[in-house]
Amino acid sequence: MTRSVLLLIALLAALVPPLGTANPASAAADDTSAGSNVDRVNPFIGTTGSSSTEYGGMIPSTAPPFGMTRWSPMTRENYVSRLPYHLGDPKITGFIGTHQPAIWMGDSGYVVGMPGVGAVKTTAADRGLPYSHSDETASPELYTVNMHPAAGQTLRAELTATSRVGVQRLTYPQGTGANYVVQATRSGVTGDVHIDPARREISGDNPDRQDSNLGPFKAPGFKGYFVARFDTPFAGYGTATGATQYDQQSDRTDQDVSGYVRFPSGTVNVTVRIATSFISVDQARANLDKEVPDRQTFDATVARTRAAWADKLDRVDIDGATHDQRAIFYTAMYHALQYPSEMSEYGRYYSAYDDKVHKGVSYTGYSLWDTFRAENAFLTLFAPERIDDMVTSMLQDYQQGGWLPLWKNLTETNIMEGTNADSVIAEDIAKGFHGFDLNLAYQAVRKDAMTPPDDDTTLWYGDRQQGTPVEARAGLTTYLKNGWVAADRTAEAGARTLDFAYEDWAVAQVARAAGKASDAAYFLKRSKNYRNQYNAATGFMQARNLDGTWADGAWTEGDQWVYTNDVLHDVPGLIALKGGDTAFASWLDTYFAGGHNNQTNEPSHHIPYLYDYAGRPWRTQQLVRQIADANYHNTPDGLTGNEDAGQMSAWYLLSALGIYPVNPASGQYAVGSPFFDKVTLRLPGADRPLVISSPHAASRPYVQALSLNGKSITKPFLSQADLTGGGHLDFTMNAAPQAWSASTTPPPAAHNLAQSKPVAMIDGTPAVDWGKPTENAVDGDPATEAQSTSGAPWSLRVDLGAATTVGRVVVNPDWENYPVNYDIKVSDDGTTWTTVATETAAGGTATCSSYGVTTCGQLHAYTFAPTKARYVLLSVNSWASAKTGAPADGYGWALREFEVYAG
Repeated sequence: MTRSVLLLIALLAALVPPLGTANPASAAADDTSAGSNVDRVNPFIGTTGSSSTEYGGMIPSTAPPFGMTRWSPMTRENYVSRLPYHLGDPKITGFIGTHQPAIWMGDSGYVVGMPGVGAVKTTAADRGLPYSHSDETASPELYTVNMHPAAGQTLRAELTATSRVGVQRLTYPQGTGANYVVQATRSGVTGDVHIDPARREISGDNPDRQDSNLGPFKAPGFKGYFVARFDTPFAGYGTATGATQYDQQSDRTDQDVSGYVRFPSGTVNVTVRIATSFISVDQARANLDKEVPDRQTFDATVARTRAAWADKLDRVDIDGATHDQRAIFYTAMYHALQYPSEMSEYGRYYSAYDDKVHKGVSYTGYSLWDTFRAENAFLTLFAPERIDDMVTSMLQDYQQGGWLPLWKNLTETNIMEGTNADSVIAEDIAKGFHGFDLNLAYQAVRKDAMTPPDDDTTLWYGDRQQGTPVEARAGLTTYLKNGWVAADRTAEAGARTLDFAYEDWAVAQVARAAGKASDAAYFLKRSKNYRNQYNAATGFMQARNLDGTWADGAWTEGDQWVYTNDVLHDVPGLIALKGGDTAFASWLDTYFAGGHNNQTNEPSHHIPYLYDYAGRPWRTQQLVRQIADANYHNTPDGLTGNEDAGQMSAWYLLSALGIYPVNPASGQYAVGSPFFDKVTLRLPGADRPLVISSPHAASRPYVQALSLNGKSITKPFLSQADLTGGGHLDFTMNAAPQAWSASTTPPPAAHNLAQSKPVAMIDGTPAVDWGKPTENAVDGDPATEAQSTSGAPWSLRVDLGAATTVGRVVVNPDWENYPVNYDIKVSDDGTTWTTVATETAAGGTATCSSYGVTTCGQLHAYTFAPTKARYVLLSVNSWASAKTGAPADGYGWALREFEVYAG
């Protein structure tokens, strides 16, 4: 995920689902009522969370797939780490045409329009109107809200959009003075507005590029241009700078500049179309005339945008899903099909790399460190018609800027590390895409792999470090010399070494496709450099200094637990380093039991699928289901991590189909556990549908057998051709772990009796504001925790619902704040308790050194004579902080999971 900077804890007042959404929560077992899957999308998913930055980071925007400009209600001014809409805000201050691709990135050339009544108000602080979520609806093609300027007054706004034009249909309250404000720029940014009453237009430009401090390309000529055209004549107009208005003046160049119009008395209905361009005002006007011409009605525009979404979403039919599961799935498609976004305008595009207009097709919003993992794979299946142009766009960036993009937000921002375009190009070639210049593609990826960035030996190349050249593979100089990036010379050296090794493998695939056999062999050999970072003494990947000594840290949004699994291209080689299948599977068990997997951040996304390579596919199947259930919900806070340009959703979409690309550049998918009874895919360009059948999948997560068009599949891997060829992919599912494709006998199914059962914290106050409520102890996800805000020891009681045979309990505490002395008790009535296990010194030393301590919290299992009980109590007598050996002020001890089994 794009960097976690400026973290602020948001205490949100009311996190209620919008009542007007087309997708209210439902517990229906299966829902087939919608006429189109477009109706199942809930654009409010991901619009809020317990943190102001670490949530889904989405807005209820409207535009067709890959739209250049997305239109959204605006409840706050957006900038880096802040989006224009947040569910908890009480007022709408405008409707923004935004080019902000992700919460951690800035906007560029945006424009805001806002209707008003009575006196014209030109500042966001003054013009905001209250609204209720019960008066708000959203779908991919239409957003509607009723705002309330005063008691008894309703101003209704309906919003739709094409790729480059936003359209609003406004219904003003009767008997009020109707007006409209177009804001071009904000404080500190100089822009232009021009009002043409004869054309009924406000036009102008906005040069603001909020990420302009990042990367070497400053794009001095950049502007976002707009033309707003109204269907109603003006009764008056003016310009403004902030709150200062200049009535009847039609032109202004200034900071915080706006234009406004007043409509004739009695006006109730107004439609405004706002076209955008990166090229010129004239091009914006041409975009308007082409996409939403004067004769086209608002409803016709809605229908066209809806049809564009239906063309994608209605290619997937699902049987055996609940209402909420359908909403999650189709909303994930809605999210993933927004990226990357179009940047070209009918055969021309502005390049911020060389500050010129070129002929061709262009895309932006390339969050490649995130999206190479699964988002690109999703696009190769569901938008193959765009892949060749997307690669060509990156090659144009290479020609105009000297390098393939790392994180392109109009131009290079130098955010994240590694040259992940190498992987995307290799993957597209492996999957049969050839509509781009292969020789140029190889030239570009070879430069990534062989040419250090400028000043590579003197610059640190830290996160968002300003004043640097294109980062490319920062640290490549020491990587070429030693086989690792030196941690005492370059930031994030541990992550870079592993990523460079994977990217070398990807470059080798492009070299082979380009007929460069000797180069391919060279890069394949170099791709083994990941082995230079494996510290056999600790069992972890570890960064190294220039002289070869081991270094601490040096990771990118992860730690040594996560990055030890980051060998995407040679999992068998990693398994060998860890001592073979059994040892590697045990390592993965420890990794997951310790809560190290973090689905909110991309480096963890492939790890549950690694059991496939170690002969334990049933563990992959089990974990994928758990991760999906814990991290994806049909609620406004239903994405636990930032969407990050489609990657969060792509993980869910592919996993729901039962596949995931561990090594994307190979064109291969690892098999997981499909979520639904049947999914029918009519993939673009495929000769026949692919029907993925997995009867009773909801209650049977484990794969017993798999066949493709009647041919048995015995290994847990599929190719792109297996999917795009169509036909029948048939899973036989079972409720218990199965031996299919396994190298060892799976254990019998063990059902955690405590999972999702009623649970209570005793003698403690739940830390709900920290996102650590009591229920986290029994949610089946060790990545979440229950914790108290009280320093006194607290205990946990689980109600199994009825007298049940219990014989084993697992206590999985946090490593840092953990219980030291406790008893495990059972009871029939919740009053009279029997102690079945006692712990007097729960701390241990395993893995503690990785946290910089000698003793820390440990997972413990307690087996006892099976006994009947309804209640199970973890009664804690004392706890400690691993850092001090004593309780920490202001905290209680933390519990990842409390599990109860029959025996």
